[in-house]
Amino acid sequence: MRLPIRKYGDPILRAKGKRIETVDDDIRVLAENMLETMHAANGVGLAAQQVGHALQLTVLDVSQIEDRPSTIKLNGEPVADLATAMPLVLVNPTLRLGEETDLGSEGCLSFPEITAEIERANSVELAAETLEGDKVRIEASGLLSRALQHEVDHLNWILFIDRMSSASKASHSSRLKRLQKETQTR
Repeated sequence: MRLPIRKYGDPILRAKGKRIETVDDDIRVLAENMLETMHAANGVGLAAQQVGHALQLTVLDVSQIEDRPSTIKLNGEPVADLATAMPLVLVNPTLRLGEETDLGSEGCLSFPEITAEIERANSVELAAETLEGDKVRIEASGLLSRALQHEVDHLNWILFIDRMSSASKASHSSRLKRLQKETQTR
């Protein structure tokens, strides 16, 4: 089932996700619905807050993006075909950022039609759990690294506009105010 995506101005986007102690059927259904919602919106990631749940749960799928390559190692093993590792459903993820950074274009399903150059680590190491309760360790670079950082930020109430340069935020200020106002009047 497709879920409504919460837009900027909705207070849930500023809520820190609660740790998931037990993966039950409700969490599994939520993850399935999040995947369907993300794919329908042509997104590469979606955090639980974006569909109204303050939980440490995110879904990602960068397998359809060909012009921004990614690499991934699952539990230390390189994955040659990215599509075989996607989609990712991550419970209680924690990130360790690589030292090198670069600027890259980002958008967000909660901020329609707004994109900006955001500085992020080129590579990350992530530890999380799966819906089956298994521990997973991911090493990623490229677009997947960027998407993981973006989604884990959401889980910790950090929005991509918080990482925009002052100039970029200023150039989007009228659109951001309008979006926030539209959201709060609904």
